[in-house]
Amino acid sequence: MANAVDLIKSVEVLKDNVPEVAVGDTVKAHVRIVEGKNERIQIFQGVVIAKGGSGSNASITVRRVASGGIGVERKFLIHSPRIHKIESIRHAHVRRAKLYYLRNRSGKAARLREKRIY
Repeated sequence: MANAVDLIKSVEVLKDNVPEVAVGDTVKAHVRIVEGKNERIQIFQGVVIAKGGSGSNASITVRRVASGGIGVERKFLIHSPRIHKIESIRHAHVRRAKLYYLRNRSGKAARLREKRIY
């Protein structure tokens, strides 16, 4: 019986405006940041290197290269109330489910081939 209650609760939390995001896509994640009494939206733009979970636990790992060439990764729960929206900017052609090898590459070696839609 507890499983049925958990299932009903998890269905209520799911967002309906989530775009289809695949590994290799470049996305903009708009995240709500609370600083004291103020609340603002911060944009984190990078490449999706991994997807995980399912249902209300679905998550994506986004990697970007910050100033100074330092790689920054953040993991976002897609259905979290802290996520304002996720925009997909580019789609890349990849042949892996996880792009962890991008951690060891920099510059032009870290580029992904853009997926062409005919």
